Amino acid sequence: MNPLDLFDDLQQWLFEGVVQPLMFHGGLGNLMADGFRATGWLIIGVLQIVVMVTLFRAFERWRPVEAVTDRASVRTDIGYTLIHRLGLLRVTLFFAIDPFWDWTAGQLHLHGVPTFELDRLWPGATDVAWISFVLYLLLFDFIDYWYHRAQHHVDWWWQLHAVHHSQQQMTLWTDNRNHLLDDVLRDSLFVVVALAVGVPPGQFVGLVALTQLIESFSHANVRLGFGPLRWLLVSPSYHRLHHAVGLGHESAGEGTLGGHNFAVLFPVWDLLFGTARFDPGYRPTGIRDQLEGRDYGRGILAQQWLGLQRLGLPRRIGRWGRLRHL
Repeated sequence: MNPLDLFDDLQQWLFEGVVQPLMFHGGLGNLMADGFRATGWLIIGVLQIVVMVTLFRAFERWRPVEAVTDRASVRTDIGYTLIHRLGLLRVTLFFAIDPFWDWTAGQLHLHGVPTFELDRLWPGATDVAWISFVLYLLLFDFIDYWYHRAQHHVDWWWQLHAVHHSQQQMTLWTDNRNHLLDDVLRDSLFVVVALAVGVPPGQFVGLVALTQLIESFSHANVRLGFGPLRWLLVSPSYHRLHHAVGLGHESAGEGTLGGHNFAVLFPVWDLLFGTARFDPGYRPTGIRDQLEGRDYGRGILAQQWLGLQRLGLPRRIGRWGRLRHL
């Protein structure tokens, strides 16, 4: 049986047998289409976690960079991963943000605004699924590269992204250790891009799933650098350098915003734009001011709250609340 057909059958079975009855019971019968999509993301998340705890964990046991001594911090990262990969964040986006983008796309279509179909630029891409998939993958990774650079060069953005870099015990679970506001911004950007260039829904799911798996592996606690093919795909050693204290996310180690190795999947972007480094060895990970005692939080809630504090949002919200009563 075709794997895609098997996936479709499993999604239909889980939706009709479990998700749909729960949604009817909760009075959400008008959101069945969103529930069906959420079911697909749930299945993909479970499959990803299976790959992570079997294959990726085997690599970590094979050649670890360092012994895991801060297990509580790793458990926090596992919590982030479950929130993301099992669909809790995705469901929030479905109900809070996706309806707005769907409405926007509908309005543009209603007014005759065409989408830019990227795969039509490559002869035969519309007839061969894997060619269009690769084209979209390159486009998304190119955008991801510049998005990631912005996170390291724009001060307020770094205050959110610092949640990710505050992990001093990197493992395969670290990829999803992000500020939720930053995740919403990133996901919204890619939804807009997908709508603008006409990515088919099935391919969009595949693009996100593959990217997430590779990102998880690039954060793994394993001594692996891909040797002469290191320029082809981001390896754990290449990305660990990006997390290195005082080097990977600072300009020339001077403590200013900047850094190296921003590529998410393909190091070619770092090579083209002069941000690639292939230094040998494995350095400690984290943020310079952590060594000076700055607190980035231990649990998910503390990390999220401190991120907002670094932005000054609680102070601004409090000021706005006082003004309302004047």
